[in-house]
Amino acid sequence: MVLLWVIFIGFVIGVVAKLVHPGPDPGGFLVTSALGIGGSVLATYLGHALGLYAPGQPAGFIGAVIGSVLLLVAYRVMRR
Repeated sequence: MVLLWVIFIGFVIGVVAKLVHPGPDPGGFLVTSALGIGGSVLATYLGHALGLYAPGQPAGFIGAVIGSVLLLVAYRVMRR
């Protein structure tokens, strides 16, 4: 159940990451959403493993946004 919640939040975070880092996106909406989900999952489990925050803390949302933006930037750099 936690994984489904992380995926849903990741979708929302993909949209937020697109708003934070606007510009031409080579993959469109679906790729941005997938990068948001990937960034959310990665940041959530990495933050928990490192003990940076506990489940349900607002820092997890911020970490997921940062992870998604980083994935979006990396994707754009690799697509050039």
